[in-house]
Amino acid sequence: MLELVKYVMLRDMAKPKSTKRLPRPKDPFELASLIGKIATGQVEDKPLPEPTADEVRRVMSALGKRGGPKGGAARAKALSEDRRKEIAQKGAAARWKSKK
Repeated sequence: MLELVKYVMLRDMAKPKSTKRLPRPKDPFELASLIGKIATGQVEDKPLPEPTADEVRRVMSALGKRGGPKGGAARAKALSEDRRKEIAQKGAAARWKSKK
């Protein structure tokens, strides 16, 4: 799942569009070894499949569950008491507003 998380997060970053293949090692000897394995058929060099909408949803949900609970508390700590009061009053007004 970690590979899928990395793929989803890096997929839409500002990079030139290219086909996504196996990551290429920077070390020339490892690269030569990989090329040899591809040539002999030990490793397939095919593009990574696009994740389905369900996979993306599942990964984003997991990431949100990790950071979500921390975000609200950190925001509340950073806000002044007056600003928190303003936000609470605005929320209460929106909840009690008549829907016509």
